[in-house]
Amino acid sequence: MTTDVTPAVQLNGLSKRFGTHLAVDAIDLTVPPGTFFGIVGPNGAGKSTTLAMIAGLLTPDSGSVTVAGIDAATDRERFLGSLGIMMEGLSLPERLTGSELLEYTARLRRIGKDWPKRAADLLEILHLDRAPSTLIVDYSTGMRKKIGLAVALLHRPSVLVLDEPFEAIDPVSARAIEGLLGQYVAGGGTVLLSSHLMDVVERTCERVALIKDGRIHTEGTIDAVRAGRSLNDTFVDLVGAPANSEITWLA
Repeated sequence: MTTDVTPAVQLNGLSKRFGTHLAVDAIDLTVPPGTFFGIVGPNGAGKSTTLAMIAGLLTPDSGSVTVAGIDAATDRERFLGSLGIMMEGLSLPERLTGSELLEYTARLRRIGKDWPKRAADLLEILHLDRAPSTLIVDYSTGMRKKIGLAVALLHRPSVLVLDEPFEAIDPVSARAIEGLLGQYVAGGGTVLLSSHLMDVVERTCERVALIKDGRIHTEGTIDAVRAGRSLNDTFVDLVGAPANSEITWLA
C-alpha cells in the first residue's frame, strides 16, 4: 500500500519574462519533504528568479507554486507563513542588535511564548551571542548571513529558501550554517538553495537541479547528476568552458 506524500515544493509550468528576456521557461519541479535540495547554474540561468517566485517575492507570468500543498496564488498568507527566506540583497534593520532583530521578528510574526528560547538557541549555535551589543550595521558579511538565517528559521517554517547562503563568508561561519541546516533537515524541514560553490552543494545536498537558459537541464540525486565525476565537472560541461585566449605580453 502506497501513501501519497505532499511535496515540500511543487512548480508547474513556472515562467517569468523581463521585457523580451525569458528568464524562467516553464519549469516543472517537485521537491520531496525533508530534502536538502540544490539549484545550480551559470549567472543569468534563472536560479535567483526561480527562488524569488518560490519565496513569493516575484509573481510568475504563468504557472503555479505550492509549498507543503499551499498555493501561492490562492492562500498567500498561509503560503508565506510556511516559508523561511534568506535572499541575496534583502536588507535588514541596521540599528538593531541580533537579539533585538529576533525579538522584532517574533512579535511581527506573532510567534508563541517560546520564541526567547528559540532566539537564544539560534544565536548560540551561530556564535552570534559573542557580540550581544553589536548592531547589524557593524556585522561582518558572515554575521549578516547568520542572522538572516536565524530570522528565517525563528518561526519554524516547513521550507527554507536560501539564495547564495555561503557566498563570501569564512569557513567557520560556513561550518556553523551547514551544521544548523543539517539539524533542520534532520528534523523534517526542507532546504532549497542556490549556490555557485559546487563543493558545498556536493557535500550538503541530497538532490540537485542544473538550470541553464531558464530551463532545468537535469535533476536528480547528487550521484545520478554527477555520474561518477565531480559536480563541478558536470557544471562546467553544462555551461561550456570558454577557450583560453593567449595574452602575449604576459609571457
